[in-house]
Order: sequence, then C-alpha cells, then structure tokens
Amino acid sequence: MFSKVLILSPHTDDGELGCGGTIAKLVEEGKEVFYVAFSACEKSVPDGFPKDILKREVREATKVLGIDNDKLILFDFEVRNFPSLRQEILDTLIRIRNDIKPDIVFTPSSNDTHQDHRVVMEETLRAFKGCTILGYEQPWNNITFNTTAFIPLEERHIDLKIKALMCYKSQMGRPYFNDVFIRSLARTRGVQINTEYAEAFEVIRWIIR
Repeated sequence: MFSKVLILSPHTDDGELGCGGTIAKLVEEGKEVFYVAFSACEKSVPDGFPKDILKREVREATKVLGIDNDKLILFDFEVRNFPSLRQEILDTLIRIRNDIKPDIVFTPSSNDTHQDHRVVMEETLRAFKGCTILGYEQPWNNITFNTTAFIPLEERHIDLKIKALMCYKSQMGRPYFNDVFIRSLARTRGVQINTEYAEAFEVIRWIIR
C-alpha cells in the first residue's frame, strides 16, 4: 500500500525506540525510508560527551537499520523548546512533505506527554493531511496508548533494533535502552497478534487509496 516511508523523530533516538524493528523490516522489503530528527539535544548530553555526540550516534544507528545517509535529515531545534518553535516546525514539515512526498508517516503518539513530541505529532497532523499517519509507542512517555495497528516482526528485526540502539553510548544510562526491555515489549505486542514479535502503533490517520 505504500513505498515511501517517513520517520519523524523529535530527538535523535526516538525513531529507533518507537519503531526501529519496523524500520529494519521496511528497509529489508525495499521500501524507501527517510528519517528526520528535529533535535540532537545538545543541552541534554551527559557530562563527558561532546555536545554533537548524538549527531554521530544517530548516523551510526540509522546505518545499522539500513537507512541511506542521504535519507537522514538532521535539524537543530532546541530540545524542550518546541512549543515556542511550533510555526517554524510546521514550516519545516511542509517543506519535507513537498520534497519527499511520503505515503506513510510515523510520528509520536497523540498521548505522548513530552512537550517536544506533542508538537511534532500535532504539526504532523496539519502538514500531512494526505498521508496515512501512525503514532509509535514510547511507554515511558505514554500514560495510555491505543494499540490499534500492529506490524509483525522477526527476531532479526528486533536484533537490528537493539544493535542500532546500542550505538547511543551517551544514552546507555536510560532504563528504556535496556535490551531486555526492548525485546520484552516486542514479545508482548507479538502475543497480542499471535506472532513472536511485533511493534504496536496508534492509527492517527488511515487513508485507503
């Protein structure tokens, strides 16, 4: 139903955390996958790491998942300040829409509590009126999550997701980077659709052509 895929990641690593297994599967199937990160979170980089470390790490991580370097787009919006940059982010999304013309967009869910994630999701709705939009899951930010779509995955896809996340050396202190957690969540979603692994998504907009 679609061949051109756009992953919208408010911060570097959100895309891999929310749908890294799906990215690996779509690339494997020959889909054209674009990854956009709006912030490399320089203000939030842990002590001991260079301020641009997340830019290096996202390049390594998306390469593991099979995304071509020319399909990785990085911006420098200030972390935790997206609400005050809403119009600029919308304008950026409209340019991306016109340049890429995706068939499907993956973005944070509508129940994500992080202010930057919410802005990206809300402006995605405005910018991509003609696209199917799925919201990806990040349990540490979601008070609730509507599991209204599932993408079945094989173990190799989860292995690639974990391998990609391990590229983020600067983020290893965060509990959701734990490989046991990543695999367990994928198993839980798989059980819900009678398969070994899956990632779940919220259907924000579904267009049948």
